[in-house]
Amino acid sequence: MITAMNRIYVSPEYAEQFEERFRTRARLVDGMPGFVWNKVLRPVNSGDPYIVLTLWESRAAFDAWVHSDEFVKGHARSGTLPSEAFTQANQLELHEVFQDSSQPDLKPEPRGKPVAFHGADDGER
Repeated sequence: MITAMNRIYVSPEYAEQFEERFRTRARLVDGMPGFVWNKVLRPVNSGDPYIVLTLWESRAAFDAWVHSDEFVKGHARSGTLPSEAFTQANQLELHEVFQDSSQPDLKPEPRGKPVAFHGADDGER
């Protein structure tokens, strides 16, 4: 299993618009093979980022999503908020799950190659 985490720094005056984009997202990722869940976390401290966190059964499943037509369609609204809505560039990270307290018999995700993201945007719609 892996997580994909997108840290998105949103200006407070655009927070409601940003959240509405996720409430009305296309939900195309939800039907992808290997997709487990999507959580969008709101910061409680000023200046901290929103976090879009997805869990995948495998790195291969995530890679298939990123290279799919559904990914392109799901991100079609990216860039519709003005640049001043974001206080800094987002940070997209992948993490391999090697332990999960809810799944004591979980087989750890094998160590994968580093990944470089190009043109990471402000999250899945």
